[in-house]
Amino acid sequence: MTAKKTTKKATKKTATSKTAKPKAAPRKMSGLDAAAKVLAEAGEPMNAKAICEAALAKGYWATKGATPWATLYSAMIREIAAKGADARFRKTARGMFESAK
Repeated sequence: MTAKKTTKKATKKTATSKTAKPKAAPRKMSGLDAAAKVLAEAGEPMNAKAICEAALAKGYWATKGATPWATLYSAMIREIAAKGADARFRKTARGMFESAK
């Protein structure tokens, strides 16, 4: 029976390769960030469903939810209520939003 000898050099190599940090993946855009980008590009008021469809089509946002436009609508309303004049969105009419900036 012959046992395989390990050297300190070999052990050291494996230790450094395990501690190396992997490259960070690009951060995915949130639904609100995607909505703000779509509205800024559009330059006109849009409803939540149109914003959602544009964000999904352009690849800004990905979701598996059944009603992503309802989620987006709710999130935009919450941001307007919480931030007031500092919000990224402005409600122009019933169900219509535009970029505030």
